[in-house]
Amino acid sequence: EIQLVESGGGSVQPGGSLRLSCAASGFTIADYAMSWFRQAPGGVLEEWISTTPRVATSPAYADSVKGRFTISRDNAKNTVYLQMNDLKIADTASYYCTTFVATDKYQRCVGTRCYTDRGQGTQVTVSS
Repeated sequence: EIQLVESGGGSVQPGGSLRLSCAASGFTIADYAMSWFRQAPGGVLEEWISTTPRVATSPAYADSVKGRFTISRDNAKNTVYLQMNDLKIADTASYYCTTFVATDKYQRCVGTRCYTDRGQGTQVTVSS
């Protein structure tokens, strides 16, 4: 069974930093692209944040976080990270990691970014 467990969220002031972790089990992240999404409090809309590809190519970022967030992976630990710097109030949301493991599984898509599995999320609150 695939499981994705996020941690590292919390409350910070604008300009602060947080590092989120996503521990995966039930599959090997080295074989898959991994992504982060977020969902604002009380919101329905999900926003794709970043993807680290399976192969050694450059990660992709949403314009809203480019230059401030960095995605990385430790395949040996089966864990994905999201380093978030210069946090803004608009970054307040529940952050969750996702993967796309099989085309015959139910997929949820945000624009062109699709996933088949996601974690429960970790809350990030940025306030002064």
